[in-house]
Amino acid sequence: MKIWEFAKVNGSTIKVDSWMSDAMGLVDGGCVYSTLFKHPAAGPKDYEIILSMFPQENYRTLTQIVMYLDDVPGSSAQAASFLASRGINILNSVSLNGISETVIIWKLMADMNFAGEGDIVMEAFESLRAKNDPSVSKIRRIDFTPAEIGRLFKSEKTEDGKHEIRRGYPSSISNGCFDIADQYGDILSGIDGKNVLITMDADSWILSITFFKPDTHLVKLGMEIPDCPGGITQALSVLAQWNVNLISVFSKVKICYETMYLEVVMDIGKSDKSFREICDGLNPAMSILNGVFLVKEITELS
Repeated sequence: MKIWEFAKVNGSTIKVDSWMSDAMGLVDGGCVYSTLFKHPAAGPKDYEIILSMFPQENYRTLTQIVMYLDDVPGSSAQAASFLASRGINILNSVSLNGISETVIIWKLMADMNFAGEGDIVMEAFESLRAKNDPSVSKIRRIDFTPAEIGRLFKSEKTEDGKHEIRRGYPSSISNGCFDIADQYGDILSGIDGKNVLITMDADSWILSITFFKPDTHLVKLGMEIPDCPGGITQALSVLAQWNVNLISVFSKVKICYETMYLEVVMDIGKSDKSFREICDGLNPAMSILNGVFLVKEITELS
């Protein structure tokens, strides 16, 4: 599943397609909390805005819970009751069938009373299961994992080197757009018409809006390649020799074991070849590869 898209800034607003905002719960008129980060000097990314419906001060106690339930009437109610009895507040959640007609998988974002409570809840659950207690008879297993979003606020710098600049006040999305002017306009100026990368994190229920450095030159490339081991490796090796930086990679099978479609967005700002030279050189470079490689689309995004 593709979890990102590229968009252009219109004045100071960024349009977020409904398939992404609805999936993450960031709907028109709803309360949205934002945080601005700065990326390190190396690399094509400049600033990044994280959008979430959860207040930043709650991130440390947010926990991802996965519950495996019998696919029978009352199992979800029993699971919710078990969590509620321990003071766990269910926030966003989604359920799906696991093994058809035998198991339901319920994925939840929950707010715990305090960090580390998952171990205590697990001990209580396992004790009740061992006693065949009817209050958990329809619950097969529970997994607790600290929400990934929490690590963004554990230190001044995250693992990838970006650091927090400012936490915005609660705002909202209007007509499918997020307006950055009031909260970050003094930092993010002159962005009208710029490309941004919008990414959703389905596990953490957040959207990320990434701005690129001024010298970034984004190009979208789509090609048909052999659906076989090494097909993607060969295609990407051609690009690697031209010193391009890949921003995103997406592949999907077109004809199983025969053809797949490969889409990449790359930064050619530091390449020793111009956009025109890359366009002219792709087909000759791929003609010597093992299999049929065809360029279907190549477009400048910036």
